[in-house]
Amino acid sequence: MQAKKESPPRIKRRNYFNIIRTIFGILVAAYVVWRLYTVLVVEQQYTPDIWIRLLIAGLIIGGVYSLVAIGYTLVYGILFMINFAHGEVMMIGMFAGYFFLEATKSIQTASGLNFSNAHPVITVLLAFVIGMTVASTTGFFLEKIAYRPLRKAPRLIPLISAIGASIFLQNAAQLLFSPQVRDYANPSVINRGIGWPVTIAGANITISYTGALTFGMSILLMIGLYWLVQKTKLGKAMRAVALDKKTAALMGIDVDAIISRTFIISGALAGAAGVMWGFHNGITYFYVGFLPGIKAFTAAVLGGIGNIPGAMLGGMFLGLIESIAPTALGISYQLKDVIAFVILIVILIFRPSGILGEVLSEEKV
Repeated sequence: MQAKKESPPRIKRRNYFNIIRTIFGILVAAYVVWRLYTVLVVEQQYTPDIWIRLLIAGLIIGGVYSLVAIGYTLVYGILFMINFAHGEVMMIGMFAGYFFLEATKSIQTASGLNFSNAHPVITVLLAFVIGMTVASTTGFFLEKIAYRPLRKAPRLIPLISAIGASIFLQNAAQLLFSPQVRDYANPSVINRGIGWPVTIAGANITISYTGALTFGMSILLMIGLYWLVQKTKLGKAMRAVALDKKTAALMGIDVDAIISRTFIISGALAGAAGVMWGFHNGITYFYVGFLPGIKAFTAAVLGGIGNIPGAMLGGMFLGLIESIAPTALGISYQLKDVIAFVILIVILIFRPSGILGEVLSEEKV
């Protein structure tokens, strides 16, 4: 079948847009190069240890963004929708870990210590298990109530439902837990601000225990998820459903069950990210998941929405940019959020498929 030719006015408009986009890209690149040259070469006001600290901080926060971004990617890969309530699922997992840690402070052992300090390893593991369980349960019911009845509706309708679910969970958490900002009660062995003193490139650096825990758990969970998707029967079923739901159903796959399990897995990852966020940053409140959730969406788009390795890469890249860019450009650190969303705009303009490319199925094409 012969493709329909575009009209000359439409071609002309598209050429104008390409010219404007190219000029905009050149201007942005020129500004970034000029600021980098000014800060790094001309002023040279930052010592190597500053850059190493920023690099480490970027990797830690990037690991959290990657976990949450994978949740967006898993859901998008199967339903072709953005679950904008995913940041709130992270918040619910964070609160679950918080209340468990508060409970352990009231349990006294025979040695006179509270359970948290007497058994720190068990406490940390149980905090992750409880946070992931509660968050995955939230994700399961979120799919059952807010998304499944709208599965055959136009794609805009589930998106609106996701925004409504996000607002509902925020307000529910505010009413249940109050708007108070609460301190995360870490076991004493992983108190914030303490860590291993190391020397890197002649610079004395302290690698915090919470930072090492956050980064290490992020890497382990990402490796585990990639193995699950690529090597297990459940992972093969998830990929089949993402490719073609009707054919997968004809092959004997329970599509509804696979979608529910996908939400459970993405919720568990968000819950783990929430507990890590609490351990490392030390605070939790009803609105705490919104901004990390939006940034994780940015990371998913940056790496390639629907692409699991892309979400991992995008999260790490965004974390590094957010940590290093304000200092490298010589601007206020308060503008780190602005930088993250500028990156989203630039990616959508110049490469909407992301760094590693968007994973498309025949159904979407």
